[in-house]
Amino acid sequence: MNFGLSADKLIVIAVIALMVVGPERLPKYAEGFARLVKRAGEYLRGAKDRVSQEMGPEFEDVDWRKLDPRQYDPRRIIREAILDEVVPAPAGAEPGGNTPAPRTTARMRAAQRLTAGELPPYDSEAT
Repeated sequence: MNFGLSADKLIVIAVIALMVVGPERLPKYAEGFARLVKRAGEYLRGAKDRVSQEMGPEFEDVDWRKLDPRQYDPRRIIREAILDEVVPAPAGAEPGGNTPAPRTTARMRAAQRLTAGELPPYDSEAT
């Protein structure tokens, strides 16, 4: 992880740290920071090992990228929900029986023709 820091930003931070802390105390602070980073890494590895032990072999099969919340686009989710043509069976209908064809409204047909970034037409009946 780079936390959005580029090389020039790190150099500026280092120069400011050198001026604030001073050259005589900087090695002591750098050593303490290195110990902190090392301990944090050991803690994270230990936590991952504990979770792996508790969850068992299923933990290794998890695709963590699929669970990343940053990948979800609310517009895509809503568009898919609107365009979803799954129609629940009417009350009292037998499973596997004849079900009516899914009802597509003019708004749904218009949404299917949209390109990326295009807004759906105004629907005066919905207001």
